[in-house]
Amino acid sequence: MFSVLVLFSFGIRPPAKSNWPGYNGGDDRNHFSSQNQINTENVKTLKEAWRYASGGADGEGNRTQMQCNPIIIDGILFGVSAASQAFAIDAKTGKEIWKTDIQVETFNMTSRGLTYWSDKKESRIFFGYGAYLYGLDAKTGKPIKSFGDKGKIYLVDGIRRPGADEYVAVNTPVAVYKNTLIVGSRLAESSTALLGDIRAFDAISGKLIWTFHTIPKPDEYGYDTWENDNYQNLGGANNWMGMAVDVKRGIVFAPTGSAAFDFYGGNRKGDNLFANCLIALDAKTGKRLWHFQTVHHDIWDRDIPAPPNLFSIHKDGKKLDVVSVLSKQGFVFVFDRETGKPVFPIEERAFPTSIIPGEISAPTQPIPLIPEPFTRQSFTEKDISYLAENKEEIRDTLRNSYSGQPFIPLGFKKTIFYPGTDGGAQWGGAAVDENAVMYIPAKQNPVYSSLRAVTKQARINTGKTLYTQNCQTCHGLNAEGNEDGTIPGILNLSQRMKRDKYEQILKKGRGRMPSFSQISDIDKKAILNYLNGQNETVKGGSGATATEYVGTGYNRWYDSNGYPVSNPPWGTLTAINMNSGKHLWQVPLGEYPELTARGIPLTGTDNYGGPAVTSGNLLFIAATKDELFRAFDRRTGGLLWQAKLPAAGYASASVYAVDGKQYVVIACGGGKLKTQSGDFYVAFALP
Repeated sequence: MFSVLVLFSFGIRPPAKSNWPGYNGGDDRNHFSSQNQINTENVKTLKEAWRYASGGADGEGNRTQMQCNPIIIDGILFGVSAASQAFAIDAKTGKEIWKTDIQVETFNMTSRGLTYWSDKKESRIFFGYGAYLYGLDAKTGKPIKSFGDKGKIYLVDGIRRPGADEYVAVNTPVAVYKNTLIVGSRLAESSTALLGDIRAFDAISGKLIWTFHTIPKPDEYGYDTWENDNYQNLGGANNWMGMAVDVKRGIVFAPTGSAAFDFYGGNRKGDNLFANCLIALDAKTGKRLWHFQTVHHDIWDRDIPAPPNLFSIHKDGKKLDVVSVLSKQGFVFVFDRETGKPVFPIEERAFPTSIIPGEISAPTQPIPLIPEPFTRQSFTEKDISYLAENKEEIRDTLRNSYSGQPFIPLGFKKTIFYPGTDGGAQWGGAAVDENAVMYIPAKQNPVYSSLRAVTKQARINTGKTLYTQNCQTCHGLNAEGNEDGTIPGILNLSQRMKRDKYEQILKKGRGRMPSFSQISDIDKKAILNYLNGQNETVKGGSGATATEYVGTGYNRWYDSNGYPVSNPPWGTLTAINMNSGKHLWQVPLGEYPELTARGIPLTGTDNYGGPAVTSGNLLFIAATKDELFRAFDRRTGGLLWQAKLPAAGYASASVYAVDGKQYVVIACGGGKLKTQSGDFYVAFALP
């Protein structure tokens, strides 16, 4: 340990391949390690090397999560606990070196990692805690007092707009280019969302360097793809999923999410640049170099779900540096890094138009022809699960729903998303190896939703209308939450939560839930009373929102036994040769043991998290509901090893070496999909 700290203190590094220096492996976000000590021949002997209890139980019985992809620099592992505190541990032993104890007045959130920066004189860790971006001394964990305001930047400043809430978080690590931090953010997905501007700050002082407006202002490119002054009355179009950096070219590649609110755009007519775009920006100035919009006028929450991948392919006898992004719909878009020209054909195809008054849906959407989708594209009667016992009920529901193809605008009856609203691909992203083979975990489960009209009263509401406007989209039509527990039910809330705790959550937000600081105390009280059976009329409150329609929730569709209603596989892992765009293999990812015990082939499960791929011809991934950590042969998709985790690993693994010994580590946070929560980081190595 002493030798590692001495090297760290003097800025002397072992070979770079021994580190996992950034989110998803580095600036290219490829989840790749050239380590090969652990390989297909010996992986079956892999054993637990250490585990670290990071801390995180909130003491109130609420589920916590960890989605962190830890970074490893010269034998030191940096991560984030289930309580959102940053820490450093010895990557060889799991022994704690330091951990923060931040107690600022903000909301709780789930972090996917942190960022390391060094100028060879000093080293810093940057990570988000609630609405703040912190700069810490990498050796001690103490805030750098000369950075921002005594070690932190309040991210609400600079992105406010009239009528917005104050929910903003850096849940995905910031990108770094030289001495510049390039910062995206998570926002509310409601009509009260802040602006989704992408900003750059000086890594030393914390001063703002540049801002890119993702909802353009007058005289800016793209302003005419919105209604006039939408930058003043709408938010979103934010980079919540992270960015990739081409350090050699000085280009940052920033994907963006949908404009808020997600499922209705009657108040934002047009294609809505730069929502749902991959944007190439000059990392020094923030100037747009090129962009591509993957969904026009998004009314399906089909934002780009993961950071881009930067890699090289061979096409037409030439080497080509490319950037790719995944889609919740199951697509891979691939572009020339410098020009933005699509590498493979992309076709604009017509889709159904909206039937909602005031909504003008885009007439076409871009569909990549190569590679072929890595998920199925529709859910029809022939796709009803052969395992379902209530097939007739499912069939009747389907016949009374809008279904059968992608990009069906939401209507007043159930509209089927397939893949579901969070993918398809999700925030875990894809791995790409040295041979330009891409590995994508995905989900293939149907979800349904619909729209409801809301009352447009100026100053008079009831508890029910306030619930409908502010809470229904997530918590559901009847406040029952969703089927898998990802979003909790909140009926009879007073039986489970004291009023002061309820008011604190609405003020600060918690996890995925934004702050509702913009609504009055009178309205908060009315919502609580409605959830406890009293639908009182409210006078003198905040009034209705400007949105004319709201969604009825993210409703995952399960059969009478609790399994997805579609034919399996419900979770998949796909390998694609990106030189040609051809699929190499696809296998189920995840298992329901009770089904395999009955002789049913592997079905796969819902999954959250990403893969790590190595030169040892291995792919490591947890992610699944069954709480297992697995190693696959990257050449064939064959399962070679698996181990039970103390809680599900809804995160991406990291691969590194210390003193010549290779390790693979995973954060075991659980907490989603009705699985138990945990706070352990677990590392594995050869005996």
